[in-house]
Amino acid sequence: MNVKRLIFDGEGVSLDFKKTITSCEKIARTMVSFANNKGGKLLIGVADDGTIKGVKSEDEERYMITKAAHLFARPALDPVFEEVYVDEKLVLVVEIPESNMKPHYALAEDGKWWVYVRVKDKSVLASKIVVDVLKRSASNQGVLIEYSFMEKTLLEYLDQSIRITIKECCDLLKISRKRAQQLLVDLILSGIIRINTTEKEEFYTAAVR
Repeated sequence: MNVKRLIFDGEGVSLDFKKTITSCEKIARTMVSFANNKGGKLLIGVADDGTIKGVKSEDEERYMITKAAHLFARPALDPVFEEVYVDEKLVLVVEIPESNMKPHYALAEDGKWWVYVRVKDKSVLASKIVVDVLKRSASNQGVLIEYSFMEKTLLEYLDQSIRITIKECCDLLKISRKRAQQLLVDLILSGIIRINTTEKEEFYTAAVR
């Protein structure tokens, strides 16, 4: 494995640097976000700026990762470890494969379980719509789309305005937030619209433009 190449590419959707593991809650969030996405790798012993610091106690880091994966993630995760020496310093590579048991939840400091997803190089709290999409895509439930007035109106709006938020969807169709969520989840799962999550907001666009 070319760790230097990974470091050069920088942190992103599927890569995270950790100088050391200090909190099971924090590392569980990152691992859960990888499992809920397309998988990812943690490089332990690498600072945020890409400087290779090396791992002081490999056993301690493994223990923290394993504890977080089993006790602070639900369903539990099964990380894959690999030791790589870079410039005579030990980097612990932890791979979290994409899960087929989505969504995974991480135990937060407040004692509650939350779903996290990966947005660029951050692990962010998933919205209700994202959680529903993960649940239903994992269960392989079919989606029957009936092109009623609401679907037609929404797609015509996206054709003109390109994007819409859930509040704008509620206002446009004059429906409750819960009904708008159901409609958006159905359209996302059927591949008609796409969900776009940033650190600050979530919005929806037509899948094919």
